Amino acid sequence: MDIIKILPKHVSNQIAAGEVIQRPASAVKEMLENSLDAGCTEIKLLIKNAGKKLIQVVDNGCGMSKSDARKCFIRHATSKIENAEDLFNITSMGFRGEAMSSIAAISQVEINTKLTDQQTGTYLRIEGGKIEEVKESSTTDGTSIKVKNIFYNVPARRNFLKSDNVEMRHITEEFTRIALANPNIKMQLVNDNKELYHLPISNFKKRIINLFGNKKNESLVPISEKTSIIELNGFIGKPETAKKTRGEQYFFVNGRFIKNHYLQHAVFKAFEDLIPTKYFPSQFINLKIDPKLIDINIHPTKHEIKFEDEKAIYSIIKSSIKRSLGMYNIVPSLDFSQENAFELDFKNIENTNFKQPTIKIDKNYNPFNHKKIDSDSSTKNNLDLKDNTLFDSDILDNNISIPFQISNQFIAISYKNGIKIIHQRRAHKRILFEYYTNSLKKGNGKSQHLLFPKSIELSLKEINLIENLKKDLNSLGFIFKLKNQNMEIYAVPTECREENIKEIIEDILNQAQSNLEIEVNQTKKIAKSLAKSLAISNSKMLKTEEMSSLYNELLKCKVSNLCPNGKSIIKNFKIDDLKKYF
Repeated sequence: MDIIKILPKHVSNQIAAGEVIQRPASAVKEMLENSLDAGCTEIKLLIKNAGKKLIQVVDNGCGMSKSDARKCFIRHATSKIENAEDLFNITSMGFRGEAMSSIAAISQVEINTKLTDQQTGTYLRIEGGKIEEVKESSTTDGTSIKVKNIFYNVPARRNFLKSDNVEMRHITEEFTRIALANPNIKMQLVNDNKELYHLPISNFKKRIINLFGNKKNESLVPISEKTSIIELNGFIGKPETAKKTRGEQYFFVNGRFIKNHYLQHAVFKAFEDLIPTKYFPSQFINLKIDPKLIDINIHPTKHEIKFEDEKAIYSIIKSSIKRSLGMYNIVPSLDFSQENAFELDFKNIENTNFKQPTIKIDKNYNPFNHKKIDSDSSTKNNLDLKDNTLFDSDILDNNISIPFQISNQFIAISYKNGIKIIHQRRAHKRILFEYYTNSLKKGNGKSQHLLFPKSIELSLKEINLIENLKKDLNSLGFIFKLKNQNMEIYAVPTECREENIKEIIEDILNQAQSNLEIEVNQTKKIAKSLAKSLAISNSKMLKTEEMSSLYNELLKCKVSNLCPNGKSIIKNFKIDDLKKYF
């Protein structure tokens, strides 16, 4: 009995669509790239309900004839390639003829298009990949495509879409990538009738500033290199502007945004010793290379590219950045100029009277008579743990001994049957995490007002994130206003220190932007980032009462054995286990 069957066309189209169109942002990317290939100078992107209800792209490109408007929705119908050899000489953004057929297979599509030399245009309406209506229309030059109710006929797939905030962040990121790569095109983004971006035609630097804020102008360092392999140009951020959050790392190859961890490593190596670990410098780098030396047909989304000589490109990127950092005096340099304080007048040195130095000796000093060091003086520069952790002063159980520290990182406590080893930073993170989680639920976070407001510059994308988090941040004790692209902070939670505010906000933004594919509870994200920012370090010396309080507060937690990241806090070693080592 035969068991292999040929899938119906509409089923195979939906399977293919799943590879190319994973979410509304995927459709946005493909539609914007089609507008670029049409030779437009203006693109307008309109979004409703984070793209779930409507995605509309309007351009002033070349438009399509009635016949081509029909053909563009047929799978693998394309004007970009004719044979397999053409795949290794791609200069257009799209080329496989999959985008529009995939979009049409899982949504309701309306298209209005007109050739520049024609009096009238063409209107098509398609549902689930089937053309329902075709007629002549009165429209402007170019093309307008509406994609409505994405995944309406694949409900299981639609259920996998994330919240509007998350889906809109993906759309904004795709728009940003296209806008950065094409500063010669006027671009607009309108979300639910609110204009988020209005980008005029400009040069590359001005486009970066329009997208990420005016202060970017002060921090951008130009890079440029031309070799027989590749031509490189763009900008990097000064080391002092590096952030804990990713999001400003952009590589473009022949006008196409790409992700490449190997080349990204070249950037990090160039900044080595200039920025702290786990910080990320800004980069906006354009690479121009012979299309024959790359393969862009290795991934459905075309975000990945295979280079013929990746190692050489790595070296060029690294050396170009290092040279630019040096040229603009970013890299610390030694000053070999003579210091005036060391200049001597040798002509008059013979006439100078020198006095013999006097030495005072304490005859009563006994080096073997040590005085007790005041423990308070040795820790006066450290934070008081109780001020920073909400600890009480409960004493330890009678069955447990006085705790002591190991390498200023672990707390050891012996008890009747053995010894407990506690990771002090992880323990503190767990305590803070549960405290802030409860504060967010109850909305009773306490604030301390700042003497002077703290201003933090953010990108438009980060401003939108903070707006979405405003209610939760207020619940914790943050009081702030958003002005243009600045966050003006007037009060912070009582546990925060003023010098750490910028780092804390960056951590919160980093948590908000991470795990986009697997969305976790927003409250837990914020609580986790605050706990991470405010927890004591692994090198902090603790007093006995501080160690005791830390342990007691840990025991009160709902989960006392794991930190918020799921790592162990306490290890128990029984007497019998210790005997095995002897």
